[in-house]
Amino acid sequence: MSDAAAGSVAGSVATRSPLAQGLDLLQQYGVLVAFVGLFAFNAIWQGDAFLKPENLRNLLNQNAAVGIVAVGMTLVIVAGGIDLSVGAVMALAAAVGMLAMNGLAGMVDAEGAGQFVPLLAGFASAIGVGLACGALNGGLVTLGRIPAFIATLAGLIGFRSITLALAEGGEIRADPAITAVQAIGRDGLAIPGVVNAYDKPVVFYWTILLFLVVVVLGQLTLSRTRLGRHLVAVGSNELAARYSGVPVARVKLWSYTIVGFCAALGGIASTVRMNSVSSSQLGLYAELDAIAAVVIGGTSMTGGRGRVWGTMLGVLILVMITNMLSLWQVEVYWQGFVKGVIIVLAVLIQRGRAS
Repeated sequence: MSDAAAGSVAGSVATRSPLAQGLDLLQQYGVLVAFVGLFAFNAIWQGDAFLKPENLRNLLNQNAAVGIVAVGMTLVIVAGGIDLSVGAVMALAAAVGMLAMNGLAGMVDAEGAGQFVPLLAGFASAIGVGLACGALNGGLVTLGRIPAFIATLAGLIGFRSITLALAEGGEIRADPAITAVQAIGRDGLAIPGVVNAYDKPVVFYWTILLFLVVVVLGQLTLSRTRLGRHLVAVGSNELAARYSGVPVARVKLWSYTIVGFCAALGGIASTVRMNSVSSSQLGLYAELDAIAAVVIGGTSMTGGRGRVWGTMLGVLILVMITNMLSLWQVEVYWQGFVKGVIIVLAVLIQRGRAS
């Protein structure tokens, strides 16, 4: 680079206003600042109640399923797509898994032994359904060339309808013989040195650990693997990625298959927590909460830029906001409005950076 060109670049950087530099910092670390600020506010305003280990544990546990789905949604949005069917996929996968599990309940003896095979069959069936639904969505988008919004909107309606038909509009409860489902939902790893008000160890539930594992794997996939680089390339400029030799259709197909897998895991997490599957309520609006977490976390809705750790913080921010609104006795009908305002603000900040 010539001295004149170098001087021009340096001058352009130097002449950037403090406001522009501040907006860049807000884009990079705003979600972290918001998380720390909200956590501190809750800790001060709610006193010891918010900081109780079992309260923090329960807040995480109640939202682990949506957090798992949000990780998969991050990968899809980074690639320039979107999946509106994830909540319905959660319900369908959970329903099929529960039916498969109950169908093998006869293998369990009077003492409760022999639960491993029904449990494994149920979980495997749920994951298989999630992968199939994700691959179907991906196929419609890539091979059928249907816009992602339309293809996954059809999935949202269709998959939920199948679930309602399987459950006859009601819920599917775990067979009483299969006690392992509820046991998994209530079990986990005891946190060393942490006890509740009854002097009993506080347990870190398996669903929370699953959420954290999915976050780590999602971040590693996005930042350290070829698939992650291809997702970013396709989302940034699909035509340029195709000319560069990136298998665009395959990459998109993988992104939808992965989010289907995450939806199935979210369905399993909800199942073990509730010990039942509600055909109408499980996963309802999960796609909206997942998209909200992704946007708040700093992932661009136009694709090409995203971070899974930001999505995790986005989930936690939504958890704390919902908790705050509940304690303020704000009607549940208004809580969606607050989430909508937060999404709009997050998108406006992203647009400011892009400009």
